[in-house]
Amino acid sequence: MTDIIAAFGLFAFVTSITPGPNNLMLLASGMNHGFRATIPHMLGISCGFLLMLLAVGFGLGEVFARHPVIYSVMKWAGTVYLIYLAWRIANAGALTKAGAGNAHRGPLGVMGAALFQWVNPKAWVMAVSAFSIYVPPASGWTVNTAMSIFFAAVNLPCVSCWALFGSRLRRWLGEPRRARRFNIAMALLLVASLIPIWRDH
Repeated sequence: MTDIIAAFGLFAFVTSITPGPNNLMLLASGMNHGFRATIPHMLGISCGFLLMLLAVGFGLGEVFARHPVIYSVMKWAGTVYLIYLAWRIANAGALTKAGAGNAHRGPLGVMGAALFQWVNPKAWVMAVSAFSIYVPPASGWTVNTAMSIFFAAVNLPCVSCWALFGSRLRRWLGEPRRARRFNIAMALLLVASLIPIWRDH
């Protein structure tokens, strides 16, 4: 059991720290709005992903296995929404002295970030893979809940690193032209992060 938990923890760390929609959005938000203003976004990711893990652990993953068309529809919806978010990042306003960025393009809040997890293709792949590979099908609610909390606990500090790194870039990207290029690059990478998910499925 110890070996399984260690392997599960490594899986949680690697999938959480590597680039994906959440991390690229946090990087851009940290740069545009600062680390403190991005905290609700980070907490929303953690809460939304925890609820997703619990849902998959308690049977939603089996629903996807039996009805793959549902999973495909959610992936398409997530792709469309993610492209919209990429457009928002690409068109984000220049940094302000107050560090709040463009008011009408503020960072995602807790609820928005939590809801985004349900249309985030990478989050679904992470959640379904975690329970299909590391958690036995006959596991009870205690094991499913504990593993979900463990994954979410690993995920939060990992995604926070991206927001922190973005906030450290604020001074260097204070020049509007650099900020504009950075936002366009983040938007393109955000869209590119979908390629492995669609290529493998």
